[in-house]
Amino acid sequence: MDVKLLFILTLLGIFCCGRAQQEWNECIKANVLSCGECIQLGVTCGWCTDTEFLKQGEPTSARCDELESLKKRGCAVPKIENPRGSQKILKNKNVTNRKKGAEKLKPEDITQIQPQKLTLSLRSGEPQTINLKFKRTEDYPIDLYYLMDLSYSMKDNLENVKNLGTSLMREMSKITSDFRIGFGTFVEETVMPIVGTTPAKLLNPCTGDQNCTSLFSYKNVLKLTSNGQQFNTLIGQQQISGNLDPPEGGFDAIMQVAVCGEHIGWRNVTRLLVFSTDAGFHFAGDGKLDGIVIPNDGKCHLKDNMYTMSHYYDYPSIAHLVQKLSENNIQTVFAVTEEIQSVYKELKKLIPKSAVSTLSANSSNVINLIIDAYNSLSSEVILENSKLPEGVDITYQSHCKNGMINVGENGRKCSSISIGDEVSFSINITAQGCPKQGKSETIKIKPLGFTEEVEIKLSFICECECHQYGIKNSELCHNGNGTFECGTCRCNEGRIGRQCACQMDEVFSEDLDMNCRMDNGIDICSNNGECVCGKCECRKRDNPEERYSGKYCECDNFNCDRSNNKLCGGHGRCECRVCICDASYTGSACDCSLDTRTCLATNKQICNGRGICECGVCRCTDPKFQGPTCEICPTCPGVCTEHKECVQCRAFGTGEKKDTCDEECNFFNLTKVKDRDKLPQPVQAFPLMHCKERDANDCWFYYTYAVNNNGEKEVHVVEKLECPTGLDIIPILGLL
Repeated sequence: MDVKLLFILTLLGIFCCGRAQQEWNECIKANVLSCGECIQLGVTCGWCTDTEFLKQGEPTSARCDELESLKKRGCAVPKIENPRGSQKILKNKNVTNRKKGAEKLKPEDITQIQPQKLTLSLRSGEPQTINLKFKRTEDYPIDLYYLMDLSYSMKDNLENVKNLGTSLMREMSKITSDFRIGFGTFVEETVMPIVGTTPAKLLNPCTGDQNCTSLFSYKNVLKLTSNGQQFNTLIGQQQISGNLDPPEGGFDAIMQVAVCGEHIGWRNVTRLLVFSTDAGFHFAGDGKLDGIVIPNDGKCHLKDNMYTMSHYYDYPSIAHLVQKLSENNIQTVFAVTEEIQSVYKELKKLIPKSAVSTLSANSSNVINLIIDAYNSLSSEVILENSKLPEGVDITYQSHCKNGMINVGENGRKCSSISIGDEVSFSINITAQGCPKQGKSETIKIKPLGFTEEVEIKLSFICECECHQYGIKNSELCHNGNGTFECGTCRCNEGRIGRQCACQMDEVFSEDLDMNCRMDNGIDICSNNGECVCGKCECRKRDNPEERYSGKYCECDNFNCDRSNNKLCGGHGRCECRVCICDASYTGSACDCSLDTRTCLATNKQICNGRGICECGVCRCTDPKFQGPTCEICPTCPGVCTEHKECVQCRAFGTGEKKDTCDEECNFFNLTKVKDRDKLPQPVQAFPLMHCKERDANDCWFYYTYAVNNNGEKEVHVVEKLECPTGLDIIPILGLL
């Protein structure tokens, strides 16, 4: 009888109540009045343009729903608006396959990343995946600028780099046939004289009879050149300066090297900056000691190759340096002495594509240092993107050498790349919603330290295709009081209703409200909606999963009984505050299963004939038995013997099953205790058996066996065996 009643109720729920309850979806949201608004809610949302689609009491927003739900509700596929994103590659020049010694190419003719330009059309919530390829080209041109601290403590270092130009040219020729080198120096130009410092001391800051150059901030000594001998000659003419305070103005120098591209001579090739010092650095805020408070402007201020604004602008901040080095694709090598390694290693963590190398006390290892640092930096590719438009997300996945795949932040990079290696990146770009005005935006992706980049133009799908066919002042919208588009009316200002038939000030008039009271009661639309032109439009709740319905908004789909914190136990739907259970469940919360298969024992009997199947679970009527199908009897004879070998092999590694223990004896949880007094006692809520067994050496071991209320088998065993002593054996031998 119960099953027949359930069947009848189910049919009534399907045929009488109309639309079945949907699972939660992002498309059901308050105040979605147009197709354009609908498609911004999520990629699964569609809009039904069928003019006959809405049923009585349904608001315009009911046209927006998940695609499958729209179909089930009777909207034909051709009437569903569901635009999709797309992409188009505009420039796709192949990466350069170049060998050393081959025909020389101009830097602008070398390609290491592909494609170079594309457009994406983005639908809210729908990721577009682009695949980028990067290949480290052989014989790629290199520009290297050597920036050296000329304070007095670097005197020996200056002597050892005077032949750096030709020597470095010779070594770098093994890597590239197109190498240029430049040179700059820095010290520290103090504006406010230190106590006890005379004007003569500022002109010649060295001690004794040493002849030093006067203090300065930064000097561009040699523009990038392929003439190594010229590099040597100009370094030979340099004089050391003095130290008036330990930290140096190196940040001022780095900033000018980064932003004064024309003065330095940077090309669009690999750009290396080698920064050599034995001291720390001043940074933003330190200028206050000299009365300088104006922040560094990050612009070029070289006159006659000298930085002229150290007296006016404060030192750059670390973040400002990172920005300018990245913008200008410069990779930095900090060649510093061992005493200050820790300082620059911390700085390296903040500057992408930088390296720290130990400079010997006299710079004798500088060439090896540069070669090693270059190899380290160039063996890693890291992608970065320009600032993203609001609401746009980007994720990376790298496909590196040896099949290595990285995701998250590591998805931006590949390491251990050799010359000629090719790696790829899968990049997902997703828009969440539509930006203001819906204007196109352009972003750029590039490998750090390289001048090449990928330009991506983003356009956004903010309206449906049907929007362009809208009819303004349509007669379908109550004498032209709105625009008819996408199957519905978009009302003019001051008009409301599905056909724009009402004026705003008429909504709450007495005669219109009369048709919105159930059984001539007091409440309008059951206090769950508004009466618009004599019809109830049910209010939307904050939780889009919860909805009011019915002619008077008297029904809802969230005030039904729950089980396990799930509405209708997760096995039915809530219609007008009553659970309509799935065919195999019953109960006010659909929490009682009618399926007895879960109660079938291996002998095909329900609960082994020792219990009753209630809501899919066995209730054992014989108190000695327990378990999912009343198959376990912990206190029955033979339990101890049955489990002896498994307890022995797991607890002591002995017995007949010691070689197959892992496979055959993993069905219980084992706990070791120190002595027999620590074994569980039979005072728990579930039966427990005390066991005493003997092994092949006549040693006794003690354990308990039980099945807890969760059906888990538990064994507690005394960790030490009780074996007979020598005195115990003598009487036995006497009997033989």
